[in-house]
Amino acid sequence: MADAALPTPRPRSRALRGAVVRGARGVFAAAAAAHLAGQLAGADWLVHTTKPLLMPALAGYAAARGAPRALVAGLGFCWAGDVLLQVGGDGPFLAGMGAFAAGHVCYLTLFRREYRLPRAGERRLAVAYGAAWAAAVAALWPGLDPGLHGPVAAYSLLLAAMAFCAARFGPRAGAGGALFLLSDTLIATDLAGRPQPPAAGFWVMATYLAAQYLITDGVLRRVAPGSGSGHGAPPPGHGPGPGHGEGRAAAP
Repeated sequence: MADAALPTPRPRSRALRGAVVRGARGVFAAAAAAHLAGQLAGADWLVHTTKPLLMPALAGYAAARGAPRALVAGLGFCWAGDVLLQVGGDGPFLAGMGAFAAGHVCYLTLFRREYRLPRAGERRLAVAYGAAWAAAVAALWPGLDPGLHGPVAAYSLLLAAMAFCAARFGPRAGAGGALFLLSDTLIATDLAGRPQPPAAGFWVMATYLAAQYLITDGVLRRVAPGSGSGHGAPPPGHGPGPGHGEGRAAAP
């Protein structure tokens, strides 16, 4: 008599992966909401405690959904930047900027690899991002410490290139790239001694977290659409971030 067929473990694997996806997304949402609440309340202990949790949770969510390695690596470099910029001082700040630059290189590699055909208006978009970069650098240059001129100009050009390629990749990734640019522009205006909006730290982090989530979700929708437990809207309170005056990455 033939042996009975053994049950396949696939349903259990899918259930486990779905649980990991939901858990990582829940941790990201909870940490982001707590972090932003700490920003608004001026609770530095909460800001510094939750910030290192943000990108690992989002990277775990992406990895469980079958994300490309470049995306997970980019989120990892951004986590290193978040941690370094909490240390304070010129050395950690420049190292943190370098970590974010490495993250943008990962994103650029991913967008260039996965992008198929040029979108209509691509040339106008390139001109718009180039003009925005040049205008921001020109406006902020006089207020920046001379030692930051080169790093900020180079980093911000890389960031603008990433945002442009993200827009070519798809609308959600494109929105994420634009928000990343906005977040770092807010930081750069603070570095240059320009006027800041009320609750500037909150807005820096809210736009940063929204950017990272939208980039991640945009990539997953294009590259791993059938994995995990679905997409869904960005979790409430998108974002890690420094308090007012605490840089995350300096970039106009």
